[in-house]
Amino acid sequence: MKKLLNTLYVTTEGASLRKDGENLVAEVEGIERARVPFHMLGSVVIFGGIYVSPPLIQSLAPLGVTIVLLDRAGRFQARVEGPVSGNVLLRRAQYRAAEQPDEIVRGIVSAKIANQRTVLQRALRDYGAEMPDEQRGRIAEVVQRQARILRRVAFANEGVEILRGAEGEAAQGYFAVFDMLVRSPDPEIRFRGRSRRPPLDPVNALLSFLYTLLAHDCRSAAEGVGLDPAVGFLHRDRPGRPSLALDLMEELRPILADRLALSLINRRQLRTRDFVTRDGGAVLLGDDGRRTVLSAWQERKKQERRHPFLDEAAPLGLVPHLQAQLLSRHLRGDLDAYPPWFWK
Repeated sequence: MKKLLNTLYVTTEGASLRKDGENLVAEVEGIERARVPFHMLGSVVIFGGIYVSPPLIQSLAPLGVTIVLLDRAGRFQARVEGPVSGNVLLRRAQYRAAEQPDEIVRGIVSAKIANQRTVLQRALRDYGAEMPDEQRGRIAEVVQRQARILRRVAFANEGVEILRGAEGEAAQGYFAVFDMLVRSPDPEIRFRGRSRRPPLDPVNALLSFLYTLLAHDCRSAAEGVGLDPAVGFLHRDRPGRPSLALDLMEELRPILADRLALSLINRRQLRTRDFVTRDGGAVLLGDDGRRTVLSAWQERKKQERRHPFLDEAAPLGLVPHLQAQLLSRHLRGDLDAYPPWFWK
């Protein structure tokens, strides 16, 4: 259980929530683990099978405290809220901001590039001495180029298209050297350039699977705070596309997905036998490989990092929800700018 941004996150399977006076009480196996006054709550986010007493629901609803229900994997299930809701005003603010999204896009793009750069810098620190000089030099060159792109993004005033171009340029350089970070003994496990539909090599298959998991979490985060997941800022609107969820995941992909993919491969937790090649060349994770990745994904989400804006430790699995809340606060006018998540 963790309380951040006036939101109580309940992740302990089998916990129960009840009302005691004007307080929410969280218990595990009959032992009180947390007590939060109602006036200090903005919402309660519940993961998985957790009991919520009817008196607690009846007390929170008229106070405007929303209860968000997610499944164990973090997928959005439902919201329980009273008759008066600020969602309409929040979504109207979101739609207005989507017409002129420059500053929000600048924050997202800056964080994504900075986090990609950090992944490369960590690789140089951890494996640089073992790399051939040519590889080490190419990665260092991309790191320097990304620093220049970051400076350009910081001062760009030509609009969203320029920022999208900078994001694409940085991603191209990042993935051009990504294979140099792969240290599998299996010659089949290589990265041959980004391929999506379908993935054409094991590394792309792993990245695509992790990106799908992260997109589900980001969509749940957007829906959990009342934002429209289909209306984004960096990604253009398309029927059926959760553009806002894709926006939220951009700054998190290098850390939550790319780093985990490299860890699973470089620690030899995934080998050639964990992938399946279909007719036509599509490469997918096999059943055992998916189980390995899902287990590692859940463990990764439990790891805590200090949030650069809140200056508090938070599990990585809550970061999409925190970022969605910060974005909603910016759209409501409570924050002057959207604070993206930078990994240090």
